Amino acid sequence: MDAIDRVVEQWAREKPDLETEPMAIMGRLMRIAKYMETEVARLHKSYDLKLGEFDVLASLRRSGKPYRLTPSELIDSMMLTSGAMTNRLDKLESKGLICREHSKEDRRSVTVELTEQGFTLIDQIIEEHAAVQIKLVKGMSASQKKQMNMLLKGWLTQFE
Repeated sequence: MDAIDRVVEQWAREKPDLETEPMAIMGRLMRIAKYMETEVARLHKSYDLKLGEFDVLASLRRSGKPYRLTPSELIDSMMLTSGAMTNRLDKLESKGLICREHSKEDRRSVTVELTEQGFTLIDQIIEEHAAVQIKLVKGMSASQKKQMNMLLKGWLTQFE
């Protein structure tokens, strides 16, 4: 019996007609997410990055050569507000990991590009990032991981 089972058991005793299965699912998902976030954040912190900064670098890197996107493309890929994106870009630029360049045709248009230092960093950290993720799901078999991924993907379509 885990902590979630105890909560469900208490509600069953106090309010026997209360449907608690969704409560149990959500409680476990939130607890698992918290453990996962903590481990991933620990890795990013060792590189003086926050999760959001890592996300920007990873988005630029996986976009392929020339590793350049507009702020709008970054916002769309990460579901952020423009203010939050500007803050992240300012921090990454001050660390020398990205550069912003204004278009010669339209000065209002800006592109964000990985610097050589940013490219080197994200190529290094993504390997460790993937290793942390592998460690976090090591308790599941290959078929369980596949099944979990399919279930979560189907569930997520309800919201997106």
